[in-house]
Amino acid sequence: MNSPASYEQSPRDRGLENKASETLSAPTQTRISTPVAEKDTPQSQITAVPYSIYTPKEKWFIVGLSAFAGLFSGLTSNIYFPAIPVIANAFNKSTELINLTVTVYLVLQGISPMIWGTLSDRYGRRPVFLACLLVLAVSCVGLALVPTSAYWLLMLLRCLQAAGGASTIALGAGVIGDIATRAERGGFFGLYTVGPLIGPAIGPVMGGALSDSFGWRSIFWFMCIASSCYFVILLLLLPETLRLLVGDGSYLPGKLHRPVIPILGRGRISSEPAKRPPPPGLPNPLRILMYPDVMAQLIFNGINYAVFSAVVATIPSLFKVSYPYLSETKIGLCYMSIGGGMMLGSFLHGKVLDWDYQNTKRQFARRGSTTGRCIKGRAVPHRTS
Repeated sequence: MNSPASYEQSPRDRGLENKASETLSAPTQTRISTPVAEKDTPQSQITAVPYSIYTPKEKWFIVGLSAFAGLFSGLTSNIYFPAIPVIANAFNKSTELINLTVTVYLVLQGISPMIWGTLSDRYGRRPVFLACLLVLAVSCVGLALVPTSAYWLLMLLRCLQAAGGASTIALGAGVIGDIATRAERGGFFGLYTVGPLIGPAIGPVMGGALSDSFGWRSIFWFMCIASSCYFVILLLLLPETLRLLVGDGSYLPGKLHRPVIPILGRGRISSEPAKRPPPPGLPNPLRILMYPDVMAQLIFNGINYAVFSAVVATIPSLFKVSYPYLSETKIGLCYMSIGGGMMLGSFLHGKVLDWDYQNTKRQFARRGSTTGRCIKGRAVPHRTS
């Protein structure tokens, strides 16, 4: 007769049983997973579960799509600056009143990402990206057709334009967090922030050239066409990355979250929709202001951005008075040094972040080798009884 102890499962058997149950409950597509490790298995032989199913090239492609979408935030704001004196004459308003359209844009630029970002954390990155570009395109149509007697409508449409175009920066940052580990994010953020910073470099040049050649309304027609074309590109190619909906990317989301042309992750996504838990309620985005370290960063960057905005918004009016022979195109060229420096600094910033992360990881590894066990770059001291 077997003893009662013989009916108990060993830790290895329980681990294999749990592994089998996970395999049955997972999507039918084969996925890489961590094998059950014995007590004496060397750490180097344990295979880690990949954070995302996407290859490095596919990740760079997704980040590139997000970066180009983020370009519309800086482009929408800065393409408008060289035409401010012309618009002031068209509406028969003072330059100070036209500059208020820049102020309301900046206000909505700060508020709208909290709303769109919260929605993307619940409903997905892809539909919110598309909604932002659609709002931007519609508002640009209204700005291109606004009558010069309706100054209030110009203000309102600039708010709507900011609500659509300015939020793409926050959405792109969420996409990077979905598909990249901490060790990868520095380089990805370096590329991603280049997109939003191209706007201050090329936006004023394009705005000045369009205003000189076709009038100030052509600026908004151009933005409408550009945002509509990119709306189609994202509709065709951008996959859903929100981990609440697709996990590591291998779960099949709903039809709204699927790209029309699924070229990314092909062969690694389940053919059956996964049963996901119901999404949580919408969080309060203002809770982040309760963290002192976040508030310190917001205040520091807010002051810098306020000074920067004050400089770039007043350049056209001041230069038009001091150098009346300058055209809108030449005034736009004055912004090239600002945008170029921001792009270069952003790229180098990403490289420095990656280097700093790896350097810190090596320091922890060296410390762990002398004071205790070292697991994946983190020092874990021996326990003493």
